[in-house]
Amino acid sequence: MPIDHAIQCIHDPVLAILSYVVSVLGSFTALQLAIAIPTAVGAGQRWRAITAAGIAMGGGAIWAMHFIAMLACRMNVEVTYDLPITIGSAVVAVVSCMAGLAIAGTGIFNWGKLIIAGVLMGLGVTGMHYAGMAAMLMPADTVYNSNLVIASAAIAIVASIVALWLAFNLRGWGQMLGSALVMGVAVCGMHYTGMLAASFVPHEAGAAAVARGVSGGYLGIGIFVVTTALLAAVLTLSLVRQRQRATVRI
Repeated sequence: MPIDHAIQCIHDPVLAILSYVVSVLGSFTALQLAIAIPTAVGAGQRWRAITAAGIAMGGGAIWAMHFIAMLACRMNVEVTYDLPITIGSAVVAVVSCMAGLAIAGTGIFNWGKLIIAGVLMGLGVTGMHYAGMAAMLMPADTVYNSNLVIASAAIAIVASIVALWLAFNLRGWGQMLGSALVMGVAVCGMHYTGMLAASFVPHEAGAAAVARGVSGGYLGIGIFVVTTALLAAVLTLSLVRQRQRATVRI
């Protein structure tokens, strides 16, 4: 079928909103957890802090937002998702965020390390997004607008640099909440720019592959509920520990 007959996503507004909410919560949790990185005593404690913040950022703020928003995509062809590729995209998001946090949070904080870490993290986030797109199983070919692909990568890199700067320079609930709201906009902006870059050209050859993937009418809401519950539990535990440490110092 010619490219003139390509179709694009129409997004379910409820899932689109939920994708933003989970991104904000993941960002806020990651900012809270990142506080422990510069003050960690010993390599073990430092890597635990990096891992926790990386999972919150990569798994919650970025990947969960991405996959819920992918499930929000509505087209007149059936779409399912290849499970191994989808899991792999989540791993890419978490590892790239951990790498960015490790580089930016090592030693004295400076702009050189921040930019290197942000570029690495942004490219990882971009790779996560397009790996997630490659996980789509459907009777259609995906065609990309290269200018919008580049724009989505640029947004991811800038958002990553901003996120890392915020992680190591902000304190206080008000500042972190405001920053998390902005980071949610940036992460969603990257995702939806990437989705705008994609057009889908229907064909019949891929119909058999659809049955191999995962899908479900309530899968997006289910991921939102589980991710939100996990992030809330981690955030609560982090805040309790911070309060306990403050009490001990007093």
